[in-house]
Amino acid sequence: MEELASVEHERWSHWQRYLHSQCVRDNDDGSLIIPAVLVQRWEQQMNTPYSELSEKEKESDREQVRRYLPIIAGMFEPPA
Repeated sequence: MEELASVEHERWSHWQRYLHSQCVRDNDDGSLIIPAVLVQRWEQQMNTPYSELSEKEKESDREQVRRYLPIIAGMFEPPA
């Protein structure tokens, strides 16, 4: 559980760093503004079933799953 939680935190942190790097920061209050073109793209992706994503988008999801697979696979290996 802790290994998977750690990977999930790393995944979430990576996404947040990317998201924040794409935004414009309001210098008065520190809020972030997501450019409209990204909102549009991400909303389209959120509303698209996996089977209908482009290969590039699918590969991005697969890349994330690859981080979890070794931990999950290790759960089913017989003890040494």
